This record gives sequence, C-alpha cells and structure tokens, in this order.
Amino acid sequence: MSNIIREHLLELFSKDFRLDGRKFDQYRDIKVEYGISSRSAEGSARVKIGNTEVNVELLPLSNPEFESGPPGIEAVELSRVVDRAIREGKALNFKKLCITPKEQMWIVLIDIYPVNDAGNLFDAAALAALAALKDAKFPKIEDGKISYRESTGQKLPLEKLPLSCTVYKIGNYFLVDPVSEEELIVDARLTVGVLEDGTLCSLQKGGDFGLNPEEVDQMVDVAVKKTKELRKVL
Repeated sequence: MSNIIREHLLELFSKDFRLDGRKFDQYRDIKVEYGISSRSAEGSARVKIGNTEVNVELLPLSNPEFESGPPGIEAVELSRVVDRAIREGKALNFKKLCITPKEQMWIVLIDIYPVNDAGNLFDAAALAALAALKDAKFPKIEDGKISYRESTGQKLPLEKLPLSCTVYKIGNYFLVDPVSEEELIVDARLTVGVLEDGTLCSLQKGGDFGLNPEEVDQMVDVAVKKTKELRKVL
C-alpha cells in the first residue's frame, strides 16, 4: 500500500502539487492558544497545525499506531527532538531557577499530549512546548512550602526562543508540515532548531536514509526561512 501511495504522491510532486494542494514549503493553518489548563499547570498551551492538535506521554486516542503503557520509540524520539532545541538553544536561564543556593531549585517538566495526529507532530509539539514555557509562572512559596494553587505572577526566566522546523525528504523533493499520508513515505527528515537571529542551535536527523551535505544545506535554508513565519504565531 505504501508503494502505491508513494508512486501517487511522487507523480503529484512532479507536477508541483501536494495531496492537499499546498506548496512544498507551505504549512497548514497554525493556531496557538495559551493558558488552556491554568488550574492544573503552571503554564499550558494548545497548538493546532491543520488537523494535528497537541496539548503541552502519547495517548492511544491520538493515533491507532500508538500504544498505551511505557513510552515507545515514537514517544521517546518526540521528546528528544522537542528537548534538543530548547536545551541547546539555552531557552531557560537555569541559574535563575535556583531557590536556595546549593539546596533547592525548580525543575521544569513539560508534558506533551497529542490529541490528534494528522502529521507533523514534531513541529506542533515543539511549538506548543515553547508556548507553554512562555505562559508559565512560578507558584508561590511560603514558609518553605510550595502552594501550586497560587501563582506569584513571575514568569519563567525564558531568555531565548529557539524554534524547530522539520524538513522532510521524499524522493528528490523537500517539504514541510507533511500530512499523515506523506509521512508514510518519508525517506529522511531534519529537525532544525533556530534562534531569533537565525542562528542554528540544534540539528536532529531522522528517517531510514542518509543525507548528503548539499541536501542538509538545502534543508537548513528552508528551516531558517520557515521559523521566521512560525515565530509570528507565538
């Protein structure tokens, strides 16, 4: 079945068409919502890219390919890709997470819940994670005890906004934001973390086939261009 899909899509690509009529470097409509679970989280966000929806654990309801129980390889890879740009881009000032020197500090945990997987979970999850960090505020500490129900109103020390864009290679074509059918036939992908000034902060390769230096350069150029657009939705 995947071979039939591949032949059909490659024929469309040769005519400069994609399955849903978009250009190769065009994202579906993107929507970012902040503070969607303010009662249960210090910061939260929802991101929709087309029909893909992520609230910032993979749940069985999002895609029949996912299974409940311990994190599978897809869940582990998703978390690593999202973490890579945030960590390597030095988004948070860890020193400012200190509560009492050499005794206590805040730990920031980001839970990612895919609600519907219609392709490109990597970029949706990365965007939602960064939006949730922007939304987060420290809880109140009183007499050495944390009151998670009370917020100080103080934002997390988010000093940089490293955004990820994943570029996919199918045959001789490079595209962004694939739908599920396109993801089935991906040869390789490259997730590129980019800072506000266009500086690269991370690269994460995926897929079964390799990439030559020229292809990597081409994919990076696409990612740098597209992160400028993604940054506007934040």
